[in-house]
Amino acid sequence: MDKKIVIVGAGVAGVNAATKLVDNGYPGEMITVIDMGKDPYQRKPEEVMTGFLGAGGWSDGKLTYHTAIGGQLSKYCGEEKAMELMDQVITNFKRFHPKPEEVQCSNPEAEPDFIKPYFGLRLFPVWHVGTDYLSEIAKNWYDYLVSKGVQFKWETKVHAIDFEDQNVSFIDPTQVLLSNPPQPKIEKLIYDKLIFAVGKSGIDFAQELANQYELPDEPKSVQIGVRFEAPQKHFQKLIDVSYDFKLYRKFDNEGVSLRSFCTNNNAAYVAVEETYGDHSYNGHAKKDERYRNDMTNFGILMEINGIEDPFAWSRDVVNQLQHAGTGLYYSPNFTRKPSTTSEGAIVSSKQISTDVLSRIVEPAMGGYFKYVMDFIQDMKKVFPTLQDDWGIYIPEVKYLSPEVKVDYSNLALSDYSNIHFVGDALSARGITVSGAQAIYVAESLL
Repeated sequence: MDKKIVIVGAGVAGVNAATKLVDNGYPGEMITVIDMGKDPYQRKPEEVMTGFLGAGGWSDGKLTYHTAIGGQLSKYCGEEKAMELMDQVITNFKRFHPKPEEVQCSNPEAEPDFIKPYFGLRLFPVWHVGTDYLSEIAKNWYDYLVSKGVQFKWETKVHAIDFEDQNVSFIDPTQVLLSNPPQPKIEKLIYDKLIFAVGKSGIDFAQELANQYELPDEPKSVQIGVRFEAPQKHFQKLIDVSYDFKLYRKFDNEGVSLRSFCTNNNAAYVAVEETYGDHSYNGHAKKDERYRNDMTNFGILMEINGIEDPFAWSRDVVNQLQHAGTGLYYSPNFTRKPSTTSEGAIVSSKQISTDVLSRIVEPAMGGYFKYVMDFIQDMKKVFPTLQDDWGIYIPEVKYLSPEVKVDYSNLALSDYSNIHFVGDALSARGITVSGAQAIYVAESLL
């Protein structure tokens, strides 16, 4: 008899898990996907944090193709299997793409000499899907799953999960109890198997579950920094070698490493992410030539080890870096102004002076901000035309809850073998890894 499977989260992880199951004959009617956001027909472009395909599948059209990027995968299943799982994720994006022939792979091979004195450069293949197509991909993908009978509950927030009685409690948005004041109605959904696939917006809930059930875990490092933006011309000689370049450096004695992250070029735009009521920044690139702005943006992220409760520390730092309900923007001597989004609106931020940078930003980051500024100063040496023609949006952050310990064969919790953690809930930091983890779980269920 087929088991009832509940998937919490309709992001890249949850969607790939459901797809793998129904592709192999699992009855869609036995699968229910719950998400706080909206289906791809109702979801607005600016709703980047929740909804079908999650944050990454809605605003980022790049799929990294290497096990050293984006979180843990090969440690669970081995290098060869990890790459095969990534292939399946990429195939799914091509499969539902309206123009799959336009999906291209860049694969740089040689690190240029002009980088070596100042930075390491990680080279790896990247599949470029194109942000412009993500909405259509999502609609095609969603239609397929619905046609297979998969049940979706949209704009539905999970209230609690009972691991012992195997049920998910959620607030039914369509029903309100007749009381004064009106109270939302709590529903329960029974499951045999649970795939916990929440994205960034569900990290708090993941932590609550870990605490409630005393799940053994491995603490993660802090991942915080800025979103850097400048005219593309300054970086063109490196872009010609590696479109999605990854500059990095390590300070082992200080427990700090830095990397550039999620590079966007040609038609590159900065996006605002709202998490826990605070603003942080990310970026994406359009493929359509009419959006071309000849800009480059990328994250400069610090990985900081040795912070007690890194999740709470990151939350506090981000909260300190808010002004009038939004994040900050800095450009030396006010050389540049915040740019516009792809919709033509000014990116929400408060422009600050060098004085505010030193009085507010540096103390908020606990003295670590100096590493970001040193990183930028050395970029000016590698790219001499850059000088002060740049700006940074503050902060960019990747919230990583402690990584719960799981059975490597199926990513199930050690004390609850019918509950599987994937994606952000298992400290994945990329689209490809999140989807691959979920497919790995689906294969074990099949």
